[in-house]
Amino acid sequence: MAWGQAPSYSAAGIVNASNYTAGPFAPNSVLAVFGTNLAYTTESLSSDTIAGGKLPTALASAAVLVDNSPAPLLYVSPTQINFLIPSDQIPGNVTVQVVRQSVQGPSIAITLVDAAPAIFPSFTDGSGYILAEDWNANNAIVTAAAPAHAGDMVILYATGLGHTAPNPEPGEIPQTAAPIAATDLVVLLNGTALDPSLVKYAGLTPGCPGLYQVNLLLPQKNVGTDPEIQLVMGSQATPAGVKLAVQ
Repeated sequence: MAWGQAPSYSAAGIVNASNYTAGPFAPNSVLAVFGTNLAYTTESLSSDTIAGGKLPTALASAAVLVDNSPAPLLYVSPTQINFLIPSDQIPGNVTVQVVRQSVQGPSIAITLVDAAPAIFPSFTDGSGYILAEDWNANNAIVTAAAPAHAGDMVILYATGLGHTAPNPEPGEIPQTAAPIAATDLVVLLNGTALDPSLVKYAGLTPGCPGLYQVNLLLPQKNVGTDPEIQLVMGSQATPAGVKLAVQ
């Protein structure tokens, strides 16, 4: 690092931390900033940095300002910062700015909407499957080698599903489940909307700030093999082309 240089990044380097897609984003979403000179060292969450059940707003002498207020942080390094859009933000245009020990980076405008769903990909094989657990198999990770089956309850992990009831305070680590406030969540399998009654829960994952889960009961029939899966909320949808491992 050039010690005297300001944090450097651009709008293209501010993405959803789950799948690295561009905005718009939603309140309580986990975002990543990629750039240079963002911090002097690397620091992750620990028992020393979490106080009062809330995430820190400074790590490794770095902070992220969202609309000029410090945002909750999850991870900081010289080239990447993961942070949480404060849960009380309202839709509209806001600014994001990295500050490293009082040295300011550029102020970048991003757009917030009520919900901007993003599904976490599987990190086990990199083959286009999403991250999911199979409740019927003792919550085992769903993979091509250990797929889910028709009629199983699967748990999908996402971010960007927006406000919940109750809504957590900014940076609060949720201790209990809280369903999403919106009622327009649609799950598509191979482009076909599932019966809403198959979504048994959609809301916060206790103990994991910014993480949501969708508990989905797979239909008994016509699921297909490795169906494409998407979450849709209003005009926002997760990218096409990702699959749920099903046999």
